[in-house]
Amino acid sequence: MLPRLRCVVLAMALAALPGCFGAGGAEVRRQARELDALEATPPPGERPFAGVAALERGALVDEVLRRNPTIAAARFAWRAALARHPQETALEDPMVGYSLAPRTIGSKSVMQEAHRFEVSQAIPFPGKLALRGAAAIAEAEAAGHDYQTVRLRLAAMASLLYDDWWLLARAAELNREHLELVRELREIATARYESGSGEQQDPLRAELEETVLLHREVELVTSRRTTAFQIAALLHERDAAFLPPPAPFVAAPADVGAALDAALAGRPEIQAADARVRARESAEALARREWLPDFRVSGGYDRGWNESDMRPMVGLELNVPLQVGRRRAATEQARAELAMARSERERLADEAAAEIATARERLAEARHLLALTRDRMLPAARDQLTAARIGFETGRTGFADLIEAERMLRDAELGAEQALADTSRRGAELAAALGRIPGLDVPAPAPAEAPGGHHE
Repeated sequence: MLPRLRCVVLAMALAALPGCFGAGGAEVRRQARELDALEATPPPGERPFAGVAALERGALVDEVLRRNPTIAAARFAWRAALARHPQETALEDPMVGYSLAPRTIGSKSVMQEAHRFEVSQAIPFPGKLALRGAAAIAEAEAAGHDYQTVRLRLAAMASLLYDDWWLLARAAELNREHLELVRELREIATARYESGSGEQQDPLRAELEETVLLHREVELVTSRRTTAFQIAALLHERDAAFLPPPAPFVAAPADVGAALDAALAGRPEIQAADARVRARESAEALARREWLPDFRVSGGYDRGWNESDMRPMVGLELNVPLQVGRRRAATEQARAELAMARSERERLADEAAAEIATARERLAEARHLLALTRDRMLPAARDQLTAARIGFETGRTGFADLIEAERMLRDAELGAEQALADTSRRGAELAAALGRIPGLDVPAPAPAEAPGGHHE
C-alpha cells in the first residue's frame, strides 16, 4: 500500500482510540474491580451458622448480605449497566469495499482491469462519544447506588426479623415461667379448697388460666416457625431448622445526632438520583450536539487509473442535519427527562428528610416507653403480685385478685420485652434512614462518583 494510503488508515485508527481510553475507561475499570470484589458467593452446600450456638444480629445481617439473591440480581444489574460504556464510546465498525468494472475484464480497449479497494470509518462530531460515555458511566454509577439501596433495605429487614426472633424466644420463656407459676397457684388453691378454707371456683380459675397459657405456647411456636421461615427466605434457604436461638439481646444502635445534610448524602437512593441527573445532563448536551454533522473518512486504491499517482484515493463525507423536527423533538425530550430526574431527586430528598425525622421521633417515643415500663410498670406489677399472694394466703383477698395480679405481671414483663424490641426496631429504622446498615451501623459503601463534568 502506498504511503499516503497508510497515513489515511493510521488516522482512522487514531480516531478510534478515544472510545477505549481516557478518564471514562479508568472509571469503568475501577467500578469493574469493585464489582469483581463483590462476586464472592458461599460455596455450594454451605449452611449458614454451622456450629453457631446462639445467633447474633450482626451475624444474621452479614449472612443475608452474602446470600440473598436479590442482592446478587442488583449486582448483575450494576455489571450490565457498566458494560454499556464501551458500547456507547466505541466507533462504528469500519467498512471495507471492493468494486470492479466488469466491462474491463478481457477488454482490448483498456490496458488492465479496473479494480477499486476502499476502507472507510464513520466518526461522530467531536464530543459526542464523550457525552455518550459520561451518560453511560453515570447510569452505571446509579446502578451501583441501587445495589447499595437493596443491601440497605434487606439489612433492615434482617435486623427487624432478628428483633422478632428474639422477642418470640423471650415471650416463650416468660410464658413457661408463668405457666409454672399458675400451676403452683392452682396447687395452693386446690389445697385450700380441700382443707375447707378456699372456694371451689379458685382451682377452676387457675385451670382456665393454665389453659390460656398452654394455647399461648402453641401460638408462640407457630409465630417462631413463621419468623424462622422468613429469615430462611432472606438467607436463600428453604429449611429453617438450621436457625440457632438468639443470643443475649443487644439493641440495634442508632446515631440520633447525625446532621440532616450528612444523612441525606449517605442515602444511596439519593446518590443514585444524583447520578441519574448527571446522566440526563449528558443526554441533554448530546441532544443539542446532534445538530452538528458527523463525518465519514475513507481511503482507497483505484486501479482504474493508468497513472499510478492517481490511484490512491482519500475522501470525506458528512451528513447534513436537515431533519429539524426530529432533532428539535429529541432536544425537547432530553430537557424534559432532565427536569424529571431533578424533580425525582428532590422528591426523594423530601421523603428521606421526613423519614429521618419520623424515625427519630419514634425512637424517642420507644425509649420513653421502655424506661416507663422498666422503672415503673414492671416494679409495680411485681409488688402487686406479692401483695395479692400474701393477701390470699392470709385470707384478706380472694383468688381472683391473685390471678389478676399474675396476669398483670405477665403483661408487664412481656410489655417490657416488647418495648426493648421496639426500641431496637426504631433504632434499626433510624439507622437505615441515615443510610447505615442496621445491625452493623456502618455507612453503606457506595461507588465513587465518576469524574466530574463533561465538555460540550
